[in-house]
Amino acid sequence: MDKSLHFTIGVLTAVLLLRESSQAGEEKDPEVLAAPKPDSRGAGEGLPTLTVTTILEDPYVMVRGAELEGYCMELLRALAGMLRFQYRVRVVGDGQYGAVAAGGNWTGMIGEILRREADIAVAPLTVTSAREEVVSFTTPFLQTGIGILLRKDTASQDMSFFHFLSPFSKETWTALLFAYLLTCFCLFLVARLSPCEWNEPKNEENHFTFLNSLWFGAGALALQGANPRPQALSVRVIAVVWWLFTLALLAAYIANFTALLSSGSEQLPIQTFEDLVKQRNLEFGTLEGSSTFYYFKNSKNPIHQMIYEYMEKRREHVLVKTYQEAVQRVMDSNYAFIGEVSPESLPQAESLCPSEQALPSPSVSLSLCPASRWTKPLSIAVLKLRESGDLDYLRNKWWESSCLRHSRDRWGPLEPPALGGLFLTLGIGLALGILAALAELSSSSRRAAAHAKKSCCSVFTEEICTRLRIKGAARQSQEPSGKANA
Repeated sequence: MDKSLHFTIGVLTAVLLLRESSQAGEEKDPEVLAAPKPDSRGAGEGLPTLTVTTILEDPYVMVRGAELEGYCMELLRALAGMLRFQYRVRVVGDGQYGAVAAGGNWTGMIGEILRREADIAVAPLTVTSAREEVVSFTTPFLQTGIGILLRKDTASQDMSFFHFLSPFSKETWTALLFAYLLTCFCLFLVARLSPCEWNEPKNEENHFTFLNSLWFGAGALALQGANPRPQALSVRVIAVVWWLFTLALLAAYIANFTALLSSGSEQLPIQTFEDLVKQRNLEFGTLEGSSTFYYFKNSKNPIHQMIYEYMEKRREHVLVKTYQEAVQRVMDSNYAFIGEVSPESLPQAESLCPSEQALPSPSVSLSLCPASRWTKPLSIAVLKLRESGDLDYLRNKWWESSCLRHSRDRWGPLEPPALGGLFLTLGIGLALGILAALAELSSSSRRAAAHAKKSCCSVFTEEICTRLRIKGAARQSQEPSGKANA
């Protein structure tokens, strides 16, 4: 009995020691991190377990405490729940995405897949022809863009002397000037036609001369009242529509001018790779061994070749190892980073500013061993997630704040189409004012024709001619009186 008791105690002690040693070994391995637990649908006995390799890049994969989280981790969790498999995540050992080394071997996540150290790579891994030859890719789960990442103070321009004109484009200012002149002319015309505004053309003076109409329109632009005050309904219709037009226009101008001042810069002086090559103030580079680097190496474009030669000659100084290192270098020095720098991929740094995308958008996919049986099921699962809107949900979840911030930073001068409804409303108001003036004149002509027993059309035509040619009519009326006096 004593021997069996001693044997049981010894076995339990040995099991506890082995368990503690295994836990200590896992803690000493810096490359193996705990991933978010898969859904309960994917956890269970007998389910296949896949070894997943990834790379740390915000917000795709991030370390939070002792676990990994991010866009790719949630995507992996969703795929595991759909296809019923378990997974074990490890960060790539050399911190590389995957490129051909000097000896012909592949580095990074591609190399781990080829050496069977991992079954699948779940990371922002770009699909290239060289990688497609050695590994299998699933259906893309994300589209990125290649551009230039700059620091705002290095990319900004000094404000011009006429910076206050920047909220509106040249076309908008031209349309505004035309609308102002047209409205003032309509005021002048309607005031002359309306009998309620000018009842006796031969004896009364019309206060709405063209100069007074220009002054009235300018007063409305400054949100100030100006004389003369309209009396006829037709003139008041045009005045009210012009006041509403100027009120909405000033609100748009103030809002865009405020955004312009808060952005602190005009349009970026470096928008294309040609602009980057011509300048001498900024150094520029990309990720070492990345698909962007090989894109410039294989490109036949002369500008791209100049960029590649620049980076190749200074590769020890301008090429970076990780995306985080690139972002930090952009923020700390006069350095421009070329790579996947769409606003959605930027970290939470208010001082960074991406230029417009200048290269075709590459695809980001899952990578697996050649002829893996998981390639087609994973591709179908990615398509289902896209069709159900889950991929859009994940994208908005992990990049929503960055998208909103950069949408505020990216202001632009207002073009005429943006104010098209406002100009259309003004045009309708002017047309209504002219029709109202003609209706008022027609009603007055009918009464005058009935009193004088003349044709309504002849009286109407005579009234229009008298009101539009008042100076000529005055001369003709003064000439006979002058002859009589002689």
